[in-house]
Amino acid sequence: MEPRISIITLGVSDLERSLAFYRDGLGFPTSWTVDKGIIFFQTGGVCLALYPQDKLAEDVSPEFSPEPGKFSGATLAHNVREKAEVDQVMQLAEAAGATIEKPAQDAFWGGYSGYFSDPDGHLWEVAWGAFEIREDGTLVIP
Repeated sequence: MEPRISIITLGVSDLERSLAFYRDGLGFPTSWTVDKGIIFFQTGGVCLALYPQDKLAEDVSPEFSPEPGKFSGATLAHNVREKAEVDQVMQLAEAAGATIEKPAQDAFWGGYSGYFSDPDGHLWEVAWGAFEIREDGTLVIP
């Protein structure tokens, strides 16, 4: 059995708002609608899902608290092929309602990156420079 991540699910407080942020603001492709109770976005190799935070916590356990903290200790990353794309994605995110947490800048590891948080506070790093991205979008880590 090979290790893989198939779906990353984000618990959100307002499914309609999050759908608009990711689909309309960032251009993530989906045919799913809010009436289904969950949204799936097909991205390169991994599916991103949005699910109501209280329902996600309930799915884990009836005693599991859905209360988020300021920083969960996790980030999502969007790696790009060209340095200028970092600024483009950051601008798209901000125009869609994201909060810029760290403007794009040269990074200590030799690349270029910045951070934004979505309307529910989920942190995204937009980065260029460390890894090869294949034609099909697969990230290659040497």
